[in-house]
Amino acid sequence: MFADPVKNLRALGLTENMIVADLGAGSGFYTLPAARIATNGRVYAVEVVKESLHLLAAKAKSAHLKNVEVVWGNVEKPGGTKLRDGLADAVIASNILFQVEDRDGFVAEVKRILKKGGEVLLIDWSDASELLGQGHAPVPKAVAREMFEAKGFAFAREVDAGAHHYGMILSKL
Repeated sequence: MFADPVKNLRALGLTENMIVADLGAGSGFYTLPAARIATNGRVYAVEVVKESLHLLAAKAKSAHLKNVEVVWGNVEKPGGTKLRDGLADAVIASNILFQVEDRDGFVAEVKRILKKGGEVLLIDWSDASELLGQGHAPVPKAVAREMFEAKGFAFAREVDAGAHHYGMILSKL
């Protein structure tokens, strides 16, 4: 069983006025539910695969979600998301950490775009799976937490992310 995005967004404390960045938004598994919650806010869906962004934009339009903005960007590079410093109240990073080559750059970019006190919902694979693809291995939960804590985040709480994932919320100090 995979994670329930609405349940996890509620655990994050997402509200109607928040500005959210979904990094590695893919098909919009978190973007679209976040947009339905943050109705008076904005959801930035950042993705490096242009085709995914086109499909996601079409899904948002079809669902009459006017608060979604798709952004072609690199989540591993400083400034690569093209979002301004301290813009986001919350960042969603679901099933992306295992793919990231420059993990320090990724955590630094998350920190850059988050407001002080903002939170990141981090969900990733807890075990190896054929879904990970060749050349990818899961990042252990303890390693992920340590990476964020080393860059100025505090562990806030765990979230139930399903049978094959771990989930946690970390706050920017």
